[in-house]
Amino acid sequence: MRWGSKKIVSNFRGVPQAFSLDFRVAEDLAISDVARVFGLRTSAIRYYEQIGILPPPMRKNGQRRYDNSVLFRLAVLQRARETGFTLEEIRELFFGFLPGTRPPKRWHELSQRKIAELRNRMKRLKLMETLLKRLEKCRCDALDECGERILRQGDQESRKLEGRSRTQRSRSHLDQPKKSVTLATVCH
Repeated sequence: MRWGSKKIVSNFRGVPQAFSLDFRVAEDLAISDVARVFGLRTSAIRYYEQIGILPPPMRKNGQRRYDNSVLFRLAVLQRARETGFTLEEIRELFFGFLPGTRPPKRWHELSQRKIAELRNRMKRLKLMETLLKRLEKCRCDALDECGERILRQGDQESRKLEGRSRTQRSRSHLDQPKKSVTLATVCH
């Protein structure tokens, strides 16, 4: 393996890594070299191989050896992880499209789903914040009293829902996140 003069400085997972490597000649990297470039443990790289995200490596004297294509794939994997994609979604990015599907189409489709998921999470977080603010104003003397008030308020909300027509109720369930009695109502 020849070491080049290019200094690659990356910041994966908030951990700055600096590694001198000329990608044009990175044809025979040990697993520890690959791990160092990305700030990963070697066990993570072996796991990515095991689940099929990384191809099986070449072997030289029984040791794993990698070329620069693994570095490129790991760079994509790291970016996807940084933006919140799960390993299953990353597998879909690499293998879940017809052969020849260009990267922009892959990223666009998966990103649209992830953005929708994030928006739903933000709504849930906003609801949680609202409920926590209500809980801060609790004046109950015992937790049983809180529970009684929560159930009473939940029962009142159920009766309001019963007053709606079946069509309105089904539409409201599609538009609004599901709320359990404990999340939808709080004492006071």
